[in-house]
Amino acid sequence: MWNRRNFLALAASTAVVITAACGSSQQGDVGSGASEEANTAGGNQGEVNVYSSRHYDSDDAIYQRFTEETGIEVNLIEGDADELTERIKNEGANSPADVLVTVDAGRLWRAEQDGLFQPVESTALTQAIPENLRHPEGLWFGLTQRARVLVYNKEAVEPSELSTYEALAEPQWQDRVCVRSSGNIYNQSLLGSMIESDGAAETEDWVEGLVANLAREPEGGDIDQIKAVAAGQCDVAIVNHYYWARLAKSSDPDEQAVTEATGVFFPNQEDRGTHVNISGAGVVANAPNRENAIAFLEFLVTPEAQEIFANSNNEYPVLQGVEIDPVVSELGNFKVDETNVSAYGRNNSEVVKIVDRTGWK
Repeated sequence: MWNRRNFLALAASTAVVITAACGSSQQGDVGSGASEEANTAGGNQGEVNVYSSRHYDSDDAIYQRFTEETGIEVNLIEGDADELTERIKNEGANSPADVLVTVDAGRLWRAEQDGLFQPVESTALTQAIPENLRHPEGLWFGLTQRARVLVYNKEAVEPSELSTYEALAEPQWQDRVCVRSSGNIYNQSLLGSMIESDGAAETEDWVEGLVANLAREPEGGDIDQIKAVAAGQCDVAIVNHYYWARLAKSSDPDEQAVTEATGVFFPNQEDRGTHVNISGAGVVANAPNRENAIAFLEFLVTPEAQEIFANSNNEYPVLQGVEIDPVVSELGNFKVDETNVSAYGRNNSEVVKIVDRTGWK
């Protein structure tokens, strides 16, 4: 039986105590290298201790499948990304953590800077995951993709008026833009990618123009921005695509009405492409079950696991050829900005200076 507990309930403990699904003697093809060692004949092949800031039932289903196919039990601790990284740091060399799973490349970079990951060489991972969606030295790997799109009010904006993120700083958008706080890691990663593509000076000029064009001070999350666009408080907002898809699939008529009043636009299709971020994971530096940890990561990029990710959470898979959620599919294909996601964190210190100087709250 799969059990989940809140991280805070276990904060005083340094042992991993949550055990996923019983082991199975059934074998599965979960990749190459480490997975082959972990998947030898026999029943229970040990355990893997996973610290995760993703809170989706579908992830539990993937972990269950992994246990069924490999015999490796998944011990899960969930919590806020910052709490989990701090916990691993405090546990030090005695940490039971094998894998850290979190959202946003910026958070992965922070964990990397704290020395929490070790490099991994895996043919299964490098073949499945595009180069731009993984750390250049194998410290962490993207598992899903999130596109940072523009949502617009259909009555106030024609799609032909939209083009790029940069264009939102132009005078025609004065008092028409909504976006959440600059303190949000999604926005910081967007700026990190823009610094990589446009340079710091041009990015700062853009932020100044964006701030001047805001319809209101930043407040709330991405769903709040989408609802503000639908309500006419602003005409366009910068958000992650899956929030719009979540509203579109809602059984609440009011939330359905929000998506009926709004459209989704993929910016920068004529140049570098739309910014994408990831949820991702890495093997912890002092992982006591290293081979099982690698096998676990390899399983997360198999077609089986990628399809669950894509169809349950409205995300895009990292593995090519995987069927995606119908609502997300209806948004259409788009060109992806192939800036390596590791740049988001690397440029973060400059991002913080820019938002401070420009007054983006």
